[in-house]
Amino acid sequence: MNTTWALQDAKNKFSELIDHAIQDGPQTITRRGKNTAVILSVEEFRRLTAGQETLVDFLRDSPLRGAELDLERSTDLGREVVL
Repeated sequence: MNTTWALQDAKNKFSELIDHAIQDGPQTITRRGKNTAVILSVEEFRRLTAGQETLVDFLRDSPLRGAELDLERSTDLGREVVL
């Protein structure tokens, strides 16, 4: 069960790499000895991303939605710094 693949091996054995990702779980690809990518099955990807809320959904469901917020910026330039 190979879980780490050198980039060249991953390119040469891509079909085998995919089979391992489906059967054995995520497969790591290295480039010049450093981990650079992970190949995983669609099922694993869906499991990892299931239930994640988008930023738009988060903002729509915010308890502050519809609140009267004062979003105007102050025109004050702040204090002068003397060196």
